[in-house]
Amino acid sequence: MTIVKYKTNIHCGSCIKSVTPVLNNLDNIDLWKVDLEHDDKILEVTLDDEDKNSVVEAVKSAGFEIEEIQ
Repeated sequence: MTIVKYKTNIHCGSCIKSVTPVLNNLDNIDLWKVDLEHDDKILEVTLDDEDKNSVVEAVKSAGFEIEEIQ
């Protein structure tokens, strides 16, 4: 299990609604949440593998910006 945090521009409930099906369709995600109160709109994802790029590509495909936080 790997927990990864990403800085995003997912900033409201409509954005969450848009990204939900994309993230829910990824097989390697066990859990995800977005902290809308944080300035960087942190997306925290629990992966069951090391494929962090699948999350980046999925979120970008939904039209959002995403950057892994080191």
